[in-house]
Amino acid sequence: MRRSVRAASSNQLAVSAIVESMQPIVSVTNLSKTYASGFQALKNINLAIHRGEIFALLGPNGAGKTTLISIICGIVNASEGSVTVDGRDIVTDYRTARSQIGLVPQELTTDAFETVWATVSFSRGLFGKPKNPAYVEKVLRDLSLWDKRNNKIMTLSGGMKRRVLIAKALSHEPRVLFLDEPTAGVDVELRRDMWKLVRSLTGNGVTIILTTHYIEEAEEMADRIGVINAGEIILVEDKTELMRKLGKKQLTLQLANPLDDVPASLAGYALALAKGGNELIYTYEGEGGRTDIIALLESLDAAGIRFKDLHTTQSSLEDIFVSLLRGNQ
Repeated sequence: MRRSVRAASSNQLAVSAIVESMQPIVSVTNLSKTYASGFQALKNINLAIHRGEIFALLGPNGAGKTTLISIICGIVNASEGSVTVDGRDIVTDYRTARSQIGLVPQELTTDAFETVWATVSFSRGLFGKPKNPAYVEKVLRDLSLWDKRNNKIMTLSGGMKRRVLIAKALSHEPRVLFLDEPTAGVDVELRRDMWKLVRSLTGNGVTIILTTHYIEEAEEMADRIGVINAGEIILVEDKTELMRKLGKKQLTLQLANPLDDVPASLAGYALALAKGGNELIYTYEGEGGRTDIIALLESLDAAGIRFKDLHTTQSSLEDIFVSLLRGNQ
């Protein structure tokens, strides 16, 4: 009987773990924010962030990125809607929900006269966490701040101060980390160290939500992309799928002999003749265009057009982002 009870209990725990892993760690439902001036910063936002992912929130200045993050983190009150973090409502269960969140803001807001060690340790204590010098040391070492631990923050460079903000955000071991323009003003070496740390955090189950103007960072790091414009989410998509569906692709054929114009027999293809007539450029989108490449090559052969080399290119995430914003205007 005892074995049966233990087995049933183990099964229940396993099922609970599976259900928990399937639930979003951050859930935003019908969220809106209108300021006293009448300006509506957010309009009916619905968003689910998966556990352990890196989610990049992109948008132009004034799109609502910081307002959305501020509401989730409990800094700004929503006008309508609800938010849960790890199943906890940010209003009715504020303390527990907030304890799961670390925030790295855009602004360099630190106590200039404190040492690095003191300010990070103090931030940990604010969340009721017991002292853990070994953990604080690990965070500082991971951020290349260990050698600066006894320095006053006022003596640090801008990049180092930003690292201190990340260390403070990680001090209480959050499960969700918001990075609001984390690499602004940071040099290339420090930026690489930060992203190395981000990868290690997600490997330990921490969920990362970042906003950035360096779209190449989102392209390199993110699992999913969300685009916000004028207070509305206009797209949420897996990064790879987004680039597959929306990324414009081009096949460039270097011709053996230059052409004066594109033959009429090839008019059915989206072909452009480069200046000088030495290259034919075939533009296609998504997977459908690829199936036409074989037919195109056969048509070129039938028209007696020979080529000596070819290469393909694809739109970057930045190209896609710009096109999405233009289409939403």
